Amino acid sequence: MRSEMNELHEGQQSQMDNSTLTPIDPSKTPPVNHDVSQASSQKTQKNFTAMERLNSKLYLQNCYIMKENERLRKKAQVLNQENQALLSELKQKLSKTNSKGNAAANNNIPDLNLSSSSTQNPSSSSN
Repeated sequence: MRSEMNELHEGQQSQMDNSTLTPIDPSKTPPVNHDVSQASSQKTQKNFTAMERLNSKLYLQNCYIMKENERLRKKAQVLNQENQALLSELKQKLSKTNSKGNAAANNNIPDLNLSSSSTQNPSSSSN
């Protein structure tokens, strides 16, 4: 029985050795699909080209936006200077009007604090 087991074991061993040493038959392996690889490469190239186009378009839009921003900034600066000049002019006119109005008002309107203190009733002041 031992001899039968040894023979069986040796037979399996030789089969294993033969199977590991057996070369791969190229006709049985699946072929490499070069079309898929080439199509993938073309797709990648198309995507890259599309991305370059989009990048260029966005770059131009950004340039236009920056140019418009600069134009608007200069316009805002000019408007701010005009506003400052108008505000200064308005303040001058108001100060002239107030100085003339105060002089006229001082002559026509009596000071109520002075007149009320001289005619004030002592009994009414305790209320």
